[in-house]
This record gives sequence, C-alpha cells and structure tokens, in this order.
Amino acid sequence: MAEKGEEISFKKETVSKLLSGFFKEEKTKLSGDAALLMAEMLKVFVQEAAVRSQKQAESEDCDQVDIEHFEKILPQLLLDF
Repeated sequence: MAEKGEEISFKKETVSKLLSGFFKEEKTKLSGDAALLMAEMLKVFVQEAAVRSQKQAESEDCDQVDIEHFEKILPQLLLDF
C-alpha cells in the first residue's frame, strides 16, 4: 500500500500505448504533452473514484470499501467527467 505522503502516478509510456491502441488510423500520433495531460486526468479520475467509494462505504456503515461501493458511485462519476 502507498503511504499518505507518497505520490501515485501513471507512467507516460503506459498511457501513450493505451491511447495509441484505440487510434483508428496508424498515422495518428500522440505528443508527449498529450500523454502527460491524459496521465494527469487519469490520476484525478482514480482519486475521485476512491474518495467517492470511501464516502459511499461510510454512508453504509462499512469499515472496508468493496467493489459494490465503487459500482454504486460509477454512473454519477462518469456523468461528472
């Protein structure tokens, strides 16, 4: 598990490869800045999902966050992003 002060991030190369896999044309390129921006967006998205899941678990008086808590917050999370 990560410590509270430890920074979590997505690797630029991983994000770039994932995005490139969805391009329809082989000629489409992804700049380094775009990959960094997308990595930052993924980081924010995951952090928000974790916080909302935790709040959902607390509202149900649970000590642990389960996948069911994430599934309950997912529709609204996707609408917000």
